[in-house]
Amino acid sequence: MPRFARLDAVGLLQHVMGCGIEKSDIFLDDKDRYSFLDRLSTLLVKTGTSCFAWALMTNHFHLLLRPEKSKLSSFMRRLLTGYAVTFNQRHNRAGHLFQNRYKPIVARKSLTSS
Repeated sequence: MPRFARLDAVGLLQHVMGCGIEKSDIFLDDKDRYSFLDRLSTLLVKTGTSCFAWALMTNHFHLLLRPEKSKLSSFMRRLLTGYAVTFNQRHNRAGHLFQNRYKPIVARKSLTSS
């Protein structure tokens, strides 16, 4: 069955979720969490994306993002691929880290800039 195209537009507020493959852990310790957050904050600045909330659990994450200059798909590809490479090198493993694609849900009301 083919995948449906995602709604991916600049300025669109989205709740984004990602999960470890087979629900396995994607954050084994604080160093992993700091690595993810460091990569996230760097990309937010580089891409002009706003992050209004985040939560990191051991096997998944939630982000509330609004890309201002580029599409969410480009942002998430850079975030997740970069983190997976770092995680695999650090933990001497190979292969996929994330289950399927990230899941975006469009927020009903957009947050306004002050």
